[in-house]
Amino acid sequence: MKKQGKRPALVAADIYRPAAIKQLQVLGEQIDVPVFTEDVQDAVKIAKDSLAFANSHARDVLIIDTAGRLQIDEKLMQELKDIKSTVKPHEILLVVDSMIGQEAVNVAETFHNTLGVDGVVLTKLDGDARGGAALSIKAATGCPIKFVGMGEKIEPLEVFHPDRMASRILGMGDVLSLIEKAQSTIDAKTAEKMVKKIKTDDFTLADFLEQLRQVKKLGSLNDLLGMIPGLGGLKKKLGGVDFDLDGKEVKHMEAIILSMTPKEREDTSIIDAKRRKRIAAGSGTKISDVNKLLKQFDELRKMMRRMNVKANQTSKKVKGKKGKGKKLHPTMPNLGGLLGGLGGKFPFMK
Repeated sequence: MKKQGKRPALVAADIYRPAAIKQLQVLGEQIDVPVFTEDVQDAVKIAKDSLAFANSHARDVLIIDTAGRLQIDEKLMQELKDIKSTVKPHEILLVVDSMIGQEAVNVAETFHNTLGVDGVVLTKLDGDARGGAALSIKAATGCPIKFVGMGEKIEPLEVFHPDRMASRILGMGDVLSLIEKAQSTIDAKTAEKMVKKIKTDDFTLADFLEQLRQVKKLGSLNDLLGMIPGLGGLKKKLGGVDFDLDGKEVKHMEAIILSMTPKEREDTSIIDAKRRKRIAAGSGTKISDVNKLLKQFDELRKMMRRMNVKANQTSKKVKGKKGKGKKLHPTMPNLGGLLGGLGGKFPFMK
C-alpha cells in the first residue's frame, strides 16, 4: 500500500486474545504503520472510533483486526455483523489456517454466507498442506485467494498467483516471485557494484558480508530454493532444516567476519593460525568454524570465477549471432552467486 502512495493504519479490535493488541502494536512498529487502540471491551465501538482517528491522522486505509472465532459462535459472529453495519468496510478478508485442511472450506463457506467475504488470506502454506484448501475454498465460495502466508515473518506474506503456486507444488520453481522479492528487498546500486566486483575477480569477505546482509532480507533459504527451478531438491541436502537467513547461523558468520581486520577481509591469504585463533576468540566461535568459513568463501570465489567465464563465453556467442548480449537485472547474478555458495552447508549447520 505504501508503494501505491497509500497511508494505512491498523485497528486493534481483537479484545479477547491475551496480548493481541500488544502484538499488533509491535507489528505496527516494525512496518512503520500507526495502530489505533482503545481501553474498552467493545470491538464495535473501537471499529467505529477508528474512523475518526483515520480522518484526524490523514489515513486513507484502515485495516481492522478482529478476533479469531469459530463459525458456530453466534455471539461473536453477530459482533462481526455489527462491525460491518457500523463501519461499512469496502472489503472483508477472511484469514484461514491452511493446516486445518478441508475444514477450512466449511469455515470459509459459513463466514461467506454470514458476512459476504470478498477474499481469503490462506496462512501456513509453507507447511505440508501445499495449498489444496485454496482450490476447495475458491470452488465452494467463489471468493478469490488474495494473499498467502509462507512463513511467520512479515516478508512471507505474498500476493497469491494461482499459476505460480501450481508451479511450486509441481516442483517447477517460481522465478517471477523470486525476481519480485529480490527487486523489492535488494538495493539495485549495491547489487550493480557487487556484479562489477565479481566480474573483475575483486570479491572480498567485506563484499560477502554486504551481500549476505542484502540477501538475508529475503527470509528462509528453503523458500528461496523452492522458487528456483531444479534447486528444490537441495532442501533435502540441507537435512530438512529450514535455514533462516536471518537466524543465528548467519549472525555467527557475521561475527566471524566482523572480528577480522579490514586488511584480513580484503586478503584472506594473510590469515594464519595465530590470526584464526584471535578471530575465533573475538567472535565467540571455534577455530574450526573460522576455517570452514574461509574454506567455503574460497570455494565461492572459485565458483564465481567459473560462472564469470561461462557468462563471458555465452555473451560472445550471443553477440556473434545477434549483435548484442542480454543484460540481467543486477540483483539476479548477485543473488545467484550467493545462493550457489549457500548450496553447501554452513559451518554452523548440524
